[in-house]
Amino acid sequence: MLRRRNPGRPVTGILLLDKPLGLTSNDALQRVKRYYRAAKAGHTGSLDPLATGLLPCCLGDSTKFSAFLLDADKRYRVRVRLGVTTTTADAEGEVVETVPVEGITEERVRQVLLQFLGGIDQLPPMYSAVKHQGQRLYKLARQGIEVERQPRRIQIHALDLLDCAPPEIELDVHCSKGTYVRTLAEDIGRELGCGGHVSALRRTGVGPYDETAMPFVSIEQVAALAEEETPAGLDALLLPLDTALGHWPSVRLSADAAFYLQQGQAVLVPQAPTEGLVRLYDQSSRFLGVGEILDDGKVQPKRLI
Repeated sequence: MLRRRNPGRPVTGILLLDKPLGLTSNDALQRVKRYYRAAKAGHTGSLDPLATGLLPCCLGDSTKFSAFLLDADKRYRVRVRLGVTTTTADAEGEVVETVPVEGITEERVRQVLLQFLGGIDQLPPMYSAVKHQGQRLYKLARQGIEVERQPRRIQIHALDLLDCAPPEIELDVHCSKGTYVRTLAEDIGRELGCGGHVSALRRTGVGPYDETAMPFVSIEQVAALAEEETPAGLDALLLPLDTALGHWPSVRLSADAAFYLQQGQAVLVPQAPTEGLVRLYDQSSRFLGVGEILDDGKVQPKRLI
């Protein structure tokens, strides 16, 4: 008789993991899942192995809402090495070209950065997870194959110069989903006439989560608590899943409205917002899920626990 596989703990919450250098996002996630003995786990947006910083790990029912964090804006702190272009636009690639950086001033850098603010078209790099005819671009790139890609519209909300000491500059980037910071660094270097690549990258924010407002949790912290075999200590590190949607308005439902909404029906809620997505709660402040305001003012369930 076959033994049933242990399904894992039904733990739910969001861990703000500080992904270390050298680990892939999936490797980091699998470690977290193993330490928590979680039944379900997923992350919200990959970080390259050379990048550190925020990797929100969703456990249990939180995975149902991970798409909303995938769609959220991101913040990065990035160091750009000017004068050196690489095959991957980061420090892991082979050097393609080296150009002197003498004469590049802080004033010139600031002028160039202004060109990248707002909506811009960005060409996905070959070393990316974008698919071409069913194959990931990075797999083709490793075979020496380059294919035509279509530019994508992204938004650069803020691009602040933190340090300027050529050949290195440091930037704070606030951008929309789908932005490739490696490509942004490469394009800035190209505009400066010298090329460039990412020498260090840290993600400092995803949606409502920001390094300046809340501490991230290291793999070492999680591992240490797992060794103590104290699930309560591990679970104390988790944020409630509705914190991922904290920037949305909330709607509190009566008992009747909550019942019908959980049956999949749109309900009328007095004084609800007039448009957009909302967080839904019952009378006891229990989070029910996400709703959308319809044209007739009713609240339609979109994603429920």
